[in-house]
Amino acid sequence: MKPINQYIDHTLLKPTATLNNIGKLCEEARKHKFFSVCVSGCYVTLAKELLVNTNVKVCSVVGFPLGSMGTKSKVTEATVALKNGADEIDMVINIGLLKSKNFDAVLKDIEAVKKCMPNNTLKVILETCYLEESEIIIASELAIQGGADFIKTSTGYGTAGATLNDVKLIKSVCLDGTKIKASGGIKNYKTAIEYINLGVDRIGTSSGVTILRGASTHTIYRK
Repeated sequence: MKPINQYIDHTLLKPTATLNNIGKLCEEARKHKFFSVCVSGCYVTLAKELLVNTNVKVCSVVGFPLGSMGTKSKVTEATVALKNGADEIDMVINIGLLKSKNFDAVLKDIEAVKKCMPNNTLKVILETCYLEESEIIIASELAIQGGADFIKTSTGYGTAGATLNDVKLIKSVCLDGTKIKASGGIKNYKTAIEYINLGVDRIGTSSGVTILRGASTHTIYRK
């Protein structure tokens, strides 16, 4: 198993995040060698500059956190973020259209974003707290069909974050190698390792440093 720091997308997406906050986030990511930082689109250029000559990737969000804007807006947002240096994109599905059973529109929304970034990692956020179990399965299937590299549980701004049951449902669909990112409410080592042992490949959290402190008291990583 890879070291736990390499599972972590070190995240700061609060609307009150300042330039100094992003600077601190990137410094922590550099110091602890997290897999990536996840920031809002307006901070992609700054994060890229601060992380130059490191292996830390820059992830940006699209359609965040509601997912309800038009597809053209999502494509434009993704295109600009990639042009500014983003390596990965986390996009929110159109939850309302999913719940309206307009599955074709949800699929086309995902496909359009993936089409503009064929060589970059796309994580599709389901926001599972708003979905029934059957909807989680359908949404996962649509994400895979649309070209998602990862299925991500949550934005962290819904009524709840990831649950182990959510991940189990998503995993039951990911039979083609699509990976899973658990996000929302993962604040300590014990919780993070539970998700890793369940098979997730990435953890989205603003508590990366706290998780590593917990990991330092454990000598065995399991998967």
